[in-house]
Amino acid sequence: MSDDTAFDLHNTYVHFTDGGSAEKLAVTEQFWPDLVSGKLHLGGRLITVVHMKSDWPHWEMHPKGEELVVLLSGAIELIVERDGRELRQKLERPGQAWLNLRGDWHRAIVHTPGDMLFVTHGEGTEHRPVEA
Repeated sequence: MSDDTAFDLHNTYVHFTDGGSAEKLAVTEQFWPDLVSGKLHLGGRLITVVHMKSDWPHWEMHPKGEELVVLLSGAIELIVERDGRELRQKLERPGQAWLNLRGDWHRAIVHTPGDMLFVTHGEGTEHRPVEA
C-alpha cells in the first residue's frame, strides 16, 4: 500500500509493531481467518474502524493483550465475561471508551448503528458462538 495518500480505517488496518513501526494492511475476508489460525503472524497492535450495523453473532477473546474500544458514533452495549460474572457497559456518546482485558470474552449489542475504533492485539484471537 502506498504511504503517500490518505486511507480509510474501515477497509485498512494499521499495524503498529512491537518495535514501534507502523504499516497499512488491506482488510480482506481472509485476514481474520489467517490471523486466528496462525497463518499470519503479527505482534503489536491492530487499529481499525468498524461500522456496526447488527449484534455480533459470536463472542471473542484476545489472549495476548488488552483491547481498547472507542465509540465514534451510534450506541452499543458491550457484554463482557470477567472473573465468572457478566458485565454490561453501554457506550452512547462519541468518545466513550472501554478496555477489554486480556482473556475477557466479549461481544456487542447494537442499539443504534455507528462506528467503533478498535486497538487490538489480534494475534491468537478466539471466537465462540453466542448461545441461543
